[in-house]
Amino acid sequence: MTTMESLIGLVNRIQRACTALGDYGGGDNTFSSLWEALPSVAVVGGQSSGKSSVLESIVGRDFLPRGSGIVTRRPLVLQLHKTESGQQEYAEFLHLPKRRFTDFALVRKEIQDETDRITGRTKQISNVPIHLSIYSPNVVNLTLIDLPGLTKVAVEGQPETIVEDIENMVRSYVEKPNCIILAISPANQDIATSDAIKLAREVDPSGERTFGVLTKLDLMDKGTNALDVIEGRSYRLQQPWVGIVNRSQADINKNVDMVLARRKEREYFATSPDYGHLASKMGSEYLAKLLSKHLESVIRARIPSITSLINKSIDELESEMDHLGRPIAVDAGAQLYTILELCRAFDRIFKEHLDGGRPGGDRIYGVFDNQLPAALRKLPFDRHLSLQNVRKIVSEADGYQPHLIAPEQGYRRLIEGSLNYFRGPAEASVDAVHFVLKELVRKSIGETQELKRFPTLQAEIAAATGESLERFRDDSKKTVIRLVEMEASYLTVEFFRKLPQEVEKGGNPPGGNPAASTVDRYTEGHFRRIASNVSSYVNMVSDTLRNTIPKAVVHCQVREAKQSLLNHFYTQIGKKEGKQLSQMLDEDPALMERRQQCAKRLELYKAARDEIDSVSWVR
Repeated sequence: MTTMESLIGLVNRIQRACTALGDYGGGDNTFSSLWEALPSVAVVGGQSSGKSSVLESIVGRDFLPRGSGIVTRRPLVLQLHKTESGQQEYAEFLHLPKRRFTDFALVRKEIQDETDRITGRTKQISNVPIHLSIYSPNVVNLTLIDLPGLTKVAVEGQPETIVEDIENMVRSYVEKPNCIILAISPANQDIATSDAIKLAREVDPSGERTFGVLTKLDLMDKGTNALDVIEGRSYRLQQPWVGIVNRSQADINKNVDMVLARRKEREYFATSPDYGHLASKMGSEYLAKLLSKHLESVIRARIPSITSLINKSIDELESEMDHLGRPIAVDAGAQLYTILELCRAFDRIFKEHLDGGRPGGDRIYGVFDNQLPAALRKLPFDRHLSLQNVRKIVSEADGYQPHLIAPEQGYRRLIEGSLNYFRGPAEASVDAVHFVLKELVRKSIGETQELKRFPTLQAEIAAATGESLERFRDDSKKTVIRLVEMEASYLTVEFFRKLPQEVEKGGNPPGGNPAASTVDRYTEGHFRRIASNVSSYVNMVSDTLRNTIPKAVVHCQVREAKQSLLNHFYTQIGKKEGKQLSQMLDEDPALMERRQQCAKRLELYKAARDEIDSVSWVR
């Protein structure tokens, strides 16, 4: 195989693979630009200009639907692949990838059936292409796109917009800078009225991408010829004009094969008094070789940009593969390792939230610095230490015999009753930190990219961390309540030692009466002093708990969450069998499909890069 055939064959293979992967150009797909970067040939012409006959002459097979009016109603992307001499010819459709057609009459029927499948048995058109590959030793490597014939009038059964619809469809192909335009015009009509040339001039005003093809030379009026057009005097293109003589309708009706038709075409030009001097540069065989040679030069010129695009696509795909994650191994040991790695990734992100690498951990400090002090300030000590309540509690504590010096039992009851109020803020601090930790777990699971593949494992981790946090909360509540109970269990002795001294300072009146002192203990001032003393002691305890409750909460909840959040989960998964591990790594089917598509594209582009490197600079 020549270098030219290698290059064009490579482009065909890339285009075919892109098409199979859904990367056919024109869509929003990130990778569809690779198709558009590869050159192809679009066949453009008016209805009944001979487009189908030209294509069949290039292929050497009778395989296209025929009829009057609009026959081509969907784009046909035709990829020709040259095979070794002696190999059987066959065709394959993209929508029937496992079926080979060796009977080309069936290929014609399948094109018709596939067209009707989208458009129905009407004269409607569709821009959804049909992809057909033909493998034959009698073709050159080419990609040709047969487009619906341009028309000027909508006929019965067609929408009024059919003229504009067809032109827009054709234009969407030929306006791309890498598209080579094969403009088909019948020689027995004035070239100035050619629909194909008119459109080609609009999208390719310099004529660099346009090849002019004149059909029906044998049907021109006697005494006339098309030399002015073929030799570029009527309308000059950068590329040469080529004349074609197609099979006549009688030949088609008689099923004259393409081999005989090509021989008749060669004989026509060789013996023609008008075109004999151009015979070597006329005919469908010459046109195929000319297009193939031109494609080779275009491909060479595009190789740097194609290679750059392929490398960029490879980088994007590898990045996406890293994002999606590599396929999971099937053995239990590898699956267990994968689960542990995913758990560590989650745990790392969770710790970053706690330690300040990610937002959220500061909310725990907010509980201690704002919520807890505010809750302590709102405790109803004013009501509990009101004069009326203090008198009531002290009197009840004295029983039938009033206290002699200081109402110790009354003090104790007032203090214990006050300290019970600290249970609420202590437990509320535990619950608030628990809520923050749960939120951080939820955020961490969502931010662990590797886990997104495995919804089942996400749910398992969420459940396991939830159980651990509940356990930590229970321990933390027990601890902070114990702190409150400890304060109530043993009162600071220095506080009580001051009380008798303060009472004695009042003493008995000079020359005094002890009874007067006893009466003084039941005055309003006496109870206010008791309330004030209790309030002072409670404030001291409040300051202490404001410091110790956060220590207990951090020790029992935050520290444990950092050190052992998933320890119980690790113990459980270590006991699971291979099937259970597989179920935990049950991926989202959409992600699996996406990874498979990315892997196929990556394989395609790497193979394409290697092939381009191997043939691009060979002379």
